[in-house]
Amino acid sequence: MRRMKKWIALVLCLCMFSVSCLALTGCSSVGDGKKIIRIAHSQSETHPEHLGLLKFKEYVEENLGDKYEVQIYPNELLGSQKKAIELTQTGAIDFTLVGTPNLENFADVYEVFSMPYLFTSEEAYHAAMMDTDYMDKIYESTDEAGFRVLTWYDVGSRSFYAKKKIETPADLKGLKIRVQESPASIKMANAFGAAASPMSFGEVYTAIQQGVIDGAENNELALTNNKHGEVAKYYSYNRHQMVPDVLVGNLKFLNSLSDDEMKVFKEAAALSTEVEREEWSKQVEQAKKIAQEDMGVTFVDVDVQPFKEAVKDVQKEMLADNPDIKDLYEHIQTFNAKYEGKGDD
Repeated sequence: MRRMKKWIALVLCLCMFSVSCLALTGCSSVGDGKKIIRIAHSQSETHPEHLGLLKFKEYVEENLGDKYEVQIYPNELLGSQKKAIELTQTGAIDFTLVGTPNLENFADVYEVFSMPYLFTSEEAYHAAMMDTDYMDKIYESTDEAGFRVLTWYDVGSRSFYAKKKIETPADLKGLKIRVQESPASIKMANAFGAAASPMSFGEVYTAIQQGVIDGAENNELALTNNKHGEVAKYYSYNRHQMVPDVLVGNLKFLNSLSDDEMKVFKEAAALSTEVEREEWSKQVEQAKKIAQEDMGVTFVDVDVQPFKEAVKDVQKEMLADNPDIKDLYEHIQTFNAKYEGKGDD
């Protein structure tokens, strides 16, 4: 099955290479004159993000089906998130769904989402991200790079999972832990005492299985959707980050849309977020049940305060080193204050 998947990915990538030569000035067309909209992401076909994108596809085709056909490529079939951003920049594909750490090299403001314990509760996190008037200004920050965010997806809180039980920061000492390819995430893991090992998400299963790394940090669905629970049997709820994923669109394509078409694409994006968030809540509970009962994963509740103490200097350093995050950081603090006392911490 893995070999078959590799062959499929290779064929698709070769096709995309030939298509990209034609698509550098926009999306390509099929025989009936419709333009093909290509969306790449790294999750499976059952993941809440894929289901959200199916809603995006449905809404666009219902309203603009005479002009556009939406094709979705899951499972990193078109490459890693980093590669998919490059394809979106050039216009070889039109949209990709990535974690905000992948945008840090294009706009410094996105580094704030990699700050450990930025949000004090899920309520504050959700409210801040749904403040569309403010977030639209942030989304425009990558325009010079040739792409823009349309919407965000909730992927919960990130915690550590590994081959051994992690109950305190001391338990992380010397462990090789996969983190997202973000300087802030690397600093965070190192501050906990771990040896940060940034790598593509698609490489994590094999890396844990072969002992290249000892564990990773992500949400509960990584255990089941990506089968990491087969190789990492302890999931520790230290909830160090709430990092959104974002739907990124090629700016040239977006600017080519008429006002009415742009309205449809924005509405489709908002609906996709709504569906994804609903599915997320359902699937997290399902994932925990499957991981415990079928995969033998132990979920560990920990005292979060020692973890917060271990990385408090990382927060200070980030604010001192990157002035571009200060306004968004302070904006988020208003939501933290509003929802103080709520949440899991």
